[in-house]
Amino acid sequence: MDQLLFRSLQTRKKLEMIYLRADNRTSYRVIRVLGMHEDRVIAYCFTRKEVRTFKKDMILSIGPVQKGKMGA
Repeated sequence: MDQLLFRSLQTRKKLEMIYLRADNRTSYRVIRVLGMHEDRVIAYCFTRKEVRTFKKDMILSIGPVQKGKMGA
C-alpha cells in the first residue's frame, strides 16, 4: 500500500479508497495524495472537496481510479 500511495504522491494520480470511518461505517473516497507519514496520509478528498487526513490502518482498500468513475 505504501508504494501505491508514494507513486500517487509522485505522479499526482487519483486513487479510489474504501475507508473505515470512526463510527465503524465504510465510505468510498476519491483522493489525491499530498503527503505521507508513517501512520497517516494527507490527501485532497474529492468526495468532501477538502484536504483530509486518513489513518493508514483504517484504509480497507485502495487502488487507481477505474475509467468511467468519478474524476478519472
